[in-house]
Amino acid sequence: MPTPDISIIVPFYNEAESIPDLLAEIVKACPGAEIVAVDDGSTDATNRILRDTPGIQIVSFPVNRGQSAALYAGLRRASGRVCVMLDGDGQNDPADIPALVAALSDSDLACGWRRNRRDTWNRRVASRVANSIRRAFLKDGIRDTGCSLKALRREHIDFLVPFNGLHRYIPALLRNAGLRLVEVPVNHRPRLRGVSKYTIGGRALRGIRDLFGVSWLLSRQIHFPAGVLTSGR
Repeated sequence: MPTPDISIIVPFYNEAESIPDLLAEIVKACPGAEIVAVDDGSTDATNRILRDTPGIQIVSFPVNRGQSAALYAGLRRASGRVCVMLDGDGQNDPADIPALVAALSDSDLACGWRRNRRDTWNRRVASRVANSIRRAFLKDGIRDTGCSLKALRREHIDFLVPFNGLHRYIPALLRNAGLRLVEVPVNHRPRLRGVSKYTIGGRALRGIRDLFGVSWLLSRQIHFPAGVLTSGR
């Protein structure tokens, strides 16, 4: 079976209402792409809907393990030369995927940044503060690491370290590995279905702990020459 050019990884946690329309949008934006849908221990009809959807790869967790675990598992399952990540709640626009992929011609990681956030004011303020602290602390240079829309080459997945919170530190890990990053403005849409799993207080406490942990990790990270980790594939 030929290797697909693009794999699109989408984590879902109790997003049954969003799945059909979102998957249809992905197919329309990227016909022929491999879709890897990760059911992160959903308790609604998410798993059944995914299993009833033809032509997609499915990773299923028996219990909820969080966004980072779902994304990492999906990335490891993917077989495309380029891997694209986006949220399963419908707020990321699949129409932006081609621009992210095109940006990899001059970079190794393309990060979406949401020009016009369609969130509540307190979420926007919390995100702005968190991004400012993270940039100052880790020097990753990315203004909106909370945007899940990102694209990278599959061989660079080996530079990622699986831990809870990884999805917010992908740019820092890859920049520290010597890779080139670029930001691409993307659309952001209001949530139309389902319930947000985001809590500002819980994220703030975890974020402080993660900053210290990731800072230590980056200072101790082993830098392998390009191609060494993937030469056996």
